Amino acid sequence: MRAGVRAGLGEHVDLVGEADDVGPAVELVVERRPDVVLLDVHLPSGSGADVVRLVGDRSPGTRFLALSVSDAPEDVIAVIRAGARGYVTKAISGPDLHDAVVRVAGGDAVFSPRLAGFVLDAYAADPGPSSPPPDQPGLDALSPREREVLRLIARGYTYKEVARELAISVKTVESHVSAVLRKLQLSTRHQLSRWAAERRLA
Repeated sequence: MRAGVRAGLGEHVDLVGEADDVGPAVELVVERRPDVVLLDVHLPSGSGADVVRLVGDRSPGTRFLALSVSDAPEDVIAVIRAGARGYVTKAISGPDLHDAVVRVAGGDAVFSPRLAGFVLDAYAADPGPSSPPPDQPGLDALSPREREVLRLIARGYTYKEVARELAISVKTVESHVSAVLRKLQLSTRHQLSRWAAERRLA
């Protein structure tokens, strides 16, 4: 897929790097600070929205444009709410993709026509995520090791990378993540990454 994107853009843009997962993508964006990041929505250990949140303000001049096969409303809304400036599908032509990159670099918001309606409808119905309830459990519910695991997962580490970093087994990492999800009343790893990003724990 990335080879197809490179061919479609041709020599019209300067490609400064590629990454295939959340952690490497965040590191690359922070290190090279590109003008625009073309971002897939689904990555092996997380989502494009996770990348946007985890980069945060560490690359303030970078804008994100989602490029995905998915046109599901929940995918569109999630990455836009995270901070992406646009969303186009992989059916887009090379010239149109180049135009989208240039427009996002210039500050415009760019959407494939059908997807723009999802965003407008979502923001009309719900202008933003609500504040967590006051009794929602926080970090004080977690053990020191669970907090370590949480921070690494929020940075985009895979379970294997967390296990190597903390010198524990992958199964132990899985147990810690399950415990963290239960204590924080969350259901998925994506929700966990978002919870941590909102509290700047990454």
